[in-house]
Amino acid sequence: MLSRTLWSVWTWFVLVVAIIVITPLVAIIRLVTMPFDPGAYRAGRMFRQIGVVMEKLSPLWTFTVSGTVPDDPRRPYVVVANHESFVDILLLCHVPMETKWMSKSDFFKFPLVGWCMRMVGDIRLDRDDKKSGIAALKQSRDRLDKKVSVMIFPEGTRSKSGELQEFKTGAARLAVQAGVPILPIAVIGTRDALIKHDWRFGRSHAEARVLPPIETDGMTKHDVDELTRRTRDAIAAALDDMRDERGLPPLDAAAS
Repeated sequence: MLSRTLWSVWTWFVLVVAIIVITPLVAIIRLVTMPFDPGAYRAGRMFRQIGVVMEKLSPLWTFTVSGTVPDDPRRPYVVVANHESFVDILLLCHVPMETKWMSKSDFFKFPLVGWCMRMVGDIRLDRDDKKSGIAALKQSRDRLDKKVSVMIFPEGTRSKSGELQEFKTGAARLAVQAGVPILPIAVIGTRDALIKHDWRFGRSHAEARVLPPIETDGMTKHDVDELTRRTRDAIAAALDDMRDERGLPPLDAAAS
């Protein structure tokens, strides 16, 4: 118990130091590249290095990315992942393509982190404000038009039980409207790294598995519900495979 507490203190310390060090680098890169990088792709990649640094310096975690990452990182996708814990963010930073995160407004209030999120073009969402949702979709279209992908957790919040929750339709609606594919990613292991409402970290081998993209060519608003279902089904099937590889029961059996 003591060692877990001490390693957790160390990990939070590393996170704070990484943010302090990376923030001015993000600002410099954004300033220098602004004339020829309107989508803040390069500054965003620097900001995501926080996740890489955290995994390298934390003795508690091992992160891996599997599956097939798109050959062209500048082809825009609506990237969709299941949401297990805060550590999902650090794990997904290892996927070698820049994505602009649709994040709840609270994150933008954090010192340094919020500034970086604004600098790199992450998208603020207040779930209790309908106008905020409309603005977030408009900003997402802007990022996609600038050849940068957008990351969305369609469950809306972290799962308390580990069971895959229902997906909201916003990600599918955005993909259809923008005419870009959905890129599903299945995340496993981050729940062990940080359980909801516990500040202490745990040991974890977390994995992000990049699944085949789902094209949206020819789709209309009438296909949004079916596209949402297909996306959830793809992630659910991948999670069952990943759990089987780890000797764990399928999600439905684990939740029962």
